[in-house]
Amino acid sequence: MADMDELSWLQAWYLSQCDGKWEHGYGMKISTLDNPGWNVEINLNNTRFAGLMHEELNIDLGDTDWIVCRIVDEKFQGFGDAMKLRSILGIFREWVEMPSSKA
Repeated sequence: MADMDELSWLQAWYLSQCDGKWEHGYGMKISTLDNPGWNVEINLNNTRFAGLMHEELNIDLGDTDWIVCRIVDEKFQGFGDAMKLRSILGIFREWVEMPSSKA
């Protein structure tokens, strides 16, 4: 999966979590914010990544250049300006592919 773009990788990651149960009770959401921006939430409960921890990433260079990613209550939360969706997905990918993750 190393040569996949972020969206293709996320699709494959999602499929690898689907076990007939996880996708019914957990899953992920990608939505928009009104400032404008993106909101990505990926539930790690009942995956091998449950318990994953990472220091919050918070970069604020102004109203049109910002990103926040964190893990709270077994959920990856990513927020960013209108041009940061790919970056948010890339950060999630980086965090779960880190050698110290529960992969």
